[in-house]
Amino acid sequence: MKTMTFEVDGARGKASRAIALHQLVVAGWTGRDVAAMEAHIRELEELGVKRPAYTPVFYRVAAQRLDAQPEIQVSGTASSGEVEFLLVKNAGEILVGIASDHTDREVETYGITVSKQMCEKPCGSVLWRLADVQDHWDRLILRSYATIGGERVLYQEGNTTAMRAPADLLAKFAERGGEFTDGSAMLCGTLAAIGGIRPAQRFEIELEDPVLGRTLRHAYSIETLPIHG
Repeated sequence: MKTMTFEVDGARGKASRAIALHQLVVAGWTGRDVAAMEAHIRELEELGVKRPAYTPVFYRVAAQRLDAQPEIQVSGTASSGEVEFLLVKNAGEILVGIASDHTDREVETYGITVSKQMCEKPCGSVLWRLADVQDHWDRLILRSYATIGGERVLYQEGNTTAMRAPADLLAKFAERGGEFTDGSAMLCGTLAAIGGIRPAQRFEIELEDPVLGRTLRHAYSIETLPIHG
């Protein structure tokens, strides 16, 4: 169990809310666009990650891994981030945020579930009500920037149409026996990296709502710890 304080930004204004999280799920291979999903599967295969037996896949991760701090520490230089929209259930309603599925790519080649557990899952501290964006969901834009070798580059960009919509994804989770109860959070899939998956010193993530003219943002730096043995 982990309690995080978020600011919920909705049509009725902004309010701080402490949410006790007991379940964190990382959904993989959630693409609506089969070609785009296949591109992401192939880029992971190039890193040695096995093709999934079915899609989407739901990996359980310790709730403590979700964190809004501006820095994470990782072992070695083989990890990288991925921008994803985040679903959180609290008080019976679904809230939407932004997060990064930061993953150790070397570990991912032999154990995806273990690799998901290896790194923190950085997230923004502001959430939207899903009800406020539901009618224009497919117009939302996911984007990330990575600072690599001192240069800030566009790393990912695309509409949320690339991934299954929240209701569809949660229905698939239920089909696999999952229960998205109060205190649950889910990272919901990502886009192919522009130029391929690679590590960075800093990672920035965004979820833009062009209809309501607002953007969720979070940024974090990555401190690399040495590996001895």
